[in-house]
Amino acid sequence: MATGAKRPKTDDENCVLDPLKNFLQWCDSVKLTLSDKVYLSKEGTVAEYGMLAKEDIEEGHVLFSIPREVLLHQATTKVKKVLEEGKKSLESASGWVPLLLGLLYEYTCPQSHWKPYLSLWPDFRTLDQPMFWSEEEREKLLKGTGIPEAVEMDLKKLQDEYNKIVLPFMKSHPDLWDPEKHTLELYKSLVAFVMAYSFQEPDEDEEEEKEPNPPVMVPMADMLNHISKHNANLEYTPECLKMVSVLPIEKGEEVFNTYGQMANWQLLHMYGFAESFPTNSNDTADIQMSSVYKAAVQAAQSEADQKLLVDKWNMCEMEIVGEEGVFVFGQSGCLTYSELYTTLKVLSMTVQDFEEFRENEGWEEDEEDEDDKMEQALSFDGLLGLSAEWKWLLHAAAALTLDSYSEDVETDRRQLEELSSRERRALHVRYGQKSILQRLQQLTKKS
Repeated sequence: MATGAKRPKTDDENCVLDPLKNFLQWCDSVKLTLSDKVYLSKEGTVAEYGMLAKEDIEEGHVLFSIPREVLLHQATTKVKKVLEEGKKSLESASGWVPLLLGLLYEYTCPQSHWKPYLSLWPDFRTLDQPMFWSEEEREKLLKGTGIPEAVEMDLKKLQDEYNKIVLPFMKSHPDLWDPEKHTLELYKSLVAFVMAYSFQEPDEDEEEEKEPNPPVMVPMADMLNHISKHNANLEYTPECLKMVSVLPIEKGEEVFNTYGQMANWQLLHMYGFAESFPTNSNDTADIQMSSVYKAAVQAAQSEADQKLLVDKWNMCEMEIVGEEGVFVFGQSGCLTYSELYTTLKVLSMTVQDFEEFRENEGWEEDEEDEDDKMEQALSFDGLLGLSAEWKWLLHAAAALTLDSYSEDVETDRRQLEELSSRERRALHVRYGQKSILQRLQQLTKKS
């Protein structure tokens, strides 16, 4: 029996059946050029889509080039005019609302110019940042890392943003947005999408203080995975964006971009993954300034010492450490060395020295020489040369911080095998932080 003629597949069906092939065809149509030396794949990569070398690639090779009109942001969406007209009412703390409204429209529009690109993420299930974990999972797996607190803040902000800014704007443009379709859940997924896949163009004039450039979606560039020891880098020119190899890349090797100098807790929070210890050379651990204060309280023996400590601490809190309230340690020592050095110096002052310090509003010393001195003193190589009092404060503060995690570092080490994906990623974050803190403890313990 003769079969009936098959109807040609629509673009929408093609997106579903072979999203990668469809995306590459779209890239050709928009003049996004891809080198013959690389290809995209889901196999042989560290996670989901990635880019691999077909042959050996020399340093400085342009892997792909993206015309600026191919970048997806509020000014390139079909609703750009409406977004521009409503600019004033769309202002928010994040600055992301216009882009997110543009994505809400384009993601759900069957005729969208960006459909072949956005179809690479059919339901955002591959996005697995901790904002999609249950509160119980975050508390169990990430306690002490700083991620649960950051996620809680994110969720509150995005819910407020959606209810107070996005929803009223959508209701005032019912021909473009529908709250039944463009829900809070979809908005949350798109926030995660922007967190994980967007790029921010660096500002050329770093000295001038102004708002950072808004995030943009960069097709093709967002397919590359990240490691701290990356072999490619995104370059910005007035006409286009180019991904350029910064190291020789061997045939079969994955091409890695960098998302910036990011610690594991930042990678997991924003992108949903973490590098295994100790491969992330940018990994850090935070010690809350309150932990240093608690350590100092333990050492204050008399009522007069405690009263003096309160005065010292108020000065440290208001004038030295600033809003962040943390001291950051990397794999070679303290990264916020100026704040920590000054805090330790103030906390160990005699009554007379502290009064002079307060009257003079600090020290009068050569800033450059002092900066080098502080950095060296609080590097892991320099800790052994600190006074016994300073070492004790750091040792006790590290101990208090380690106590804030749900498991100790030895338990984490034993758990490295036979874990779920989320458990393993959370463990990489915890283990990296604890290893840095443990090294700090070892270098500051009594000899």
